[in-house]
Amino acid sequence: MLTYVKESWEELKNNVTWLNREEASNLTVIVAVFSIIFALATWGVDTVFSKLIALYFEKLIG
Repeated sequence: MLTYVKESWEELKNNVTWLNREEASNLTVIVAVFSIIFALATWGVDTVFSKLIALYFEKLIG
């Protein structure tokens, strides 16, 4: 296990290309905006389906 951790740390130090602060910040904003848009789209579809199902059962029962 210790060997694995040491090798992983070496891999991170030597072979991983890290973004600079500005690029990381820009990508974080893009991910946040996309997540908000996706959440709103999911909420919208859920709301429409909920209303359709409620209307269907209202017509079925009433």
